[in-house]
Amino acid sequence: MKRIKLACLLLVFVQQVVLGTHDVYIVTMEGDPVVSYRGGVEGFPATAVDLDEEMDVTSETVTSYSLHLRRHHDNLLDSLFVEGTYEKLYSYHHLINGFAVHMSSLQAEFLRKAPGVKHVERDMKIQKLTTHTPQFLGLPTGVWPTGGGFDRAGEDVVIGFVDSGIYPQHPSFSSHKTDPYGPVPRYKGKCEMDPVTHRSFCNGKIVGAQHFAKAAMAAGAFNPDIEFASPLDGDGHGSHTAAIAAGNNGIPVRMHGHEFGKASGMAPRARIAVYKVLYRLFGGYVADVVAAIDQAVQDGVDILNLSVGPNSPPTATRTTFLNPFDAALLSAVKAGVFVAQAAGNGGPFPKTLVSFSPWITTVAAGVDDRRYKNHLTLGNGKLLSGLGVSPATHGNKSFSLISAADALLGSSATKYSALDCQRPELLNKRKVQGKILLCGYSFNYISGTASIKKVSQTAKSLGATGFIVAVENSYPGTKFDPVPVSIPGILITDVSKTTDLIDYYNSSTTRDWAGRATVFKATAGIADGLAPTLYNSAPQVALFSSRGPDVKDFSFQDADVLKPDILAPGNLIWAAWAPNGTDESNYAGEGFAMVSGTSMAAPHIAGIAALIKQKNPKWSPSAIKSALMTTANTLDKGSHPLRAQQYTTSEMMTLSRATPFDCGSGAVNPKAALDPGLVLDATHEDYITFLCSIPDVNHSEVSNIAGASCNSSSKGQRPYDLNIPSITISQLRGTVTVKRTVTSVSEETETYTIMTRMPPEIALDVTPAALTVLPGASRDITVTLTARSVTGTYSFGEIRMKGDRGHLVRIPVVAMGFK
Repeated sequence: MKRIKLACLLLVFVQQVVLGTHDVYIVTMEGDPVVSYRGGVEGFPATAVDLDEEMDVTSETVTSYSLHLRRHHDNLLDSLFVEGTYEKLYSYHHLINGFAVHMSSLQAEFLRKAPGVKHVERDMKIQKLTTHTPQFLGLPTGVWPTGGGFDRAGEDVVIGFVDSGIYPQHPSFSSHKTDPYGPVPRYKGKCEMDPVTHRSFCNGKIVGAQHFAKAAMAAGAFNPDIEFASPLDGDGHGSHTAAIAAGNNGIPVRMHGHEFGKASGMAPRARIAVYKVLYRLFGGYVADVVAAIDQAVQDGVDILNLSVGPNSPPTATRTTFLNPFDAALLSAVKAGVFVAQAAGNGGPFPKTLVSFSPWITTVAAGVDDRRYKNHLTLGNGKLLSGLGVSPATHGNKSFSLISAADALLGSSATKYSALDCQRPELLNKRKVQGKILLCGYSFNYISGTASIKKVSQTAKSLGATGFIVAVENSYPGTKFDPVPVSIPGILITDVSKTTDLIDYYNSSTTRDWAGRATVFKATAGIADGLAPTLYNSAPQVALFSSRGPDVKDFSFQDADVLKPDILAPGNLIWAAWAPNGTDESNYAGEGFAMVSGTSMAAPHIAGIAALIKQKNPKWSPSAIKSALMTTANTLDKGSHPLRAQQYTTSEMMTLSRATPFDCGSGAVNPKAALDPGLVLDATHEDYITFLCSIPDVNHSEVSNIAGASCNSSSKGQRPYDLNIPSITISQLRGTVTVKRTVTSVSEETETYTIMTRMPPEIALDVTPAALTVLPGASRDITVTLTARSVTGTYSFGEIRMKGDRGHLVRIPVVAMGFK
């Protein structure tokens, strides 16, 4: 017996050596998943339900068919490979029929040719796409009262967060200081136990908490000594996004003895379901994300927030829309789940989006009306502007300046980058005490561990009255954010102002024959930067927010789909933080953080979608998306056209008029989105037709990955025929006619007058010029675009439908004329 076991082990070892290194692969199989299965397999009744019906995931029908699919996956692998040479990580059965497996590239090639296998794709990594905003968006006065007030806003709507987990002890997620939360019977998610405290991660506000890391572990990226093998947030990102969408209302934001206002989620009574896929050191993997999405929809979430995205467009498929990640989300939308995804942080450069598909609501990041700015007054009378959320120097007085270079202790300090003031033991406390410490901004702030918080701690431990961090060199693409600190401090980001500061310091400092500073005559005072300044030139598209046009394949060819879809606040957003979070070194150990990213913009939309879902529980995800887009603002608070932050040729930031490639249909308007008048709806079949209409796309590939076949009705269709609230034609040749169907969601009959706006290079006409729509009825409009001249650039316009009962419906139009 021992010899047989030894021989088997030897065979496994030999196979592993011969087969080579292993990777994680995502495999899709023939046969429908649970959400699409309408019968056909002997002994297994249909499991698919219509959109307005609720699927019972605990029914014997669903569980038996799910088990059938899992067993089929296991049997296939067992029949092909020797046990021990591979590891099946997940069976996907609810949204897609397939599995994730850790195996060699040779095994993957063998599996591609196996009967019943549609598609095999190597796993990809994902990345994070890293509060005053309820007031800025008008929620307390214009939206929450319509749903019963803040204490009912989002009631019983479940938002799933596919992110880095949650810190359940945070007051933003507490259930103690609110009205009791009742059960949500339709939500079937489970709650993992904290392995340290042995307490559940759920509390009534948090209704589900699970973590997914099998692919990360198989890839060797998961370090159990650093990462938490639980839903606990060791990063901060997940807690922050959950609080933005659904955090409790009126939570005091306190830091360093100062209160920065009250934090609230967009839908403060919505429930939170946690699906952890992101980890501290490496981000995450698509196989884990697909498993989380599959589980979330099976559990019964209403909304999915994805502040994550792939590192690059998928390479294994011919189009960005066909990959396991987007296919799972397509099935999620089919199941009635609204999906908000961050656009990406690759701006302001074009074609940097990491969210591609029309069934997903892609969210760009905006700068709201609150800015934290401060200034420094030099002894020579000059005022230097900068960033700093700090108190003023004592008594609003000026104090002597001392450069870190003039406070170094001994030659051993040259081993370190002491001038960035990260190590107090390298500086002379006797010299620094009572002065303002002048520090440099090194590359260690960008790629290392340096932080403004550490400068503050250094200055405080040395007895300094304050600190200045001055940027001497240009760092293209670097985003400088103000950081709350407990002592007076300021960051000077303008290199020219740093030059003024250093010139003044050098001319006012007396040195001996060896260049050592002996008398410090330069003085400065730091103003109070704790209170923000409010601007009317808001919102603006944030510099870092990824831009369109959308791409349809890895060669970056333009797609006939407008992306991003909408703009939401994503710059300097105050929200909950995990005290053990490592994502932002400036907020290590803190309970709140003020951070930026499209990661912060997406949960604004997820929370607002929850408010729409609460009011209109039967609306489809595409109807919710349409309501958000057609009512979006194209003017800022000062009634000027929206602007986008851009780079000049000299890499300075400037503002230009925003286009739909910057902000989609515009800035979200929650009050209007709750009552849009008309919506443009799209079904799962419409999305399949869209996929089948993409030029050069193999129809069998659509069937393999999306799980639905292209039929005769898709012939003659074009991608821009999809009934979404935008029109994008990347290559307009001659005249093209497009149809859009609008459906009334108003309780009254309304007559709409239709107007168009388009640059002269493109002629834009719509018929009829006016139409009357009965409650619940649908009407078609015909849109004709004609290329009058070829400019090699896109033209941006819009269709405006103005109703006689006050509704305004906007559809952005984007086209480039071709010969």
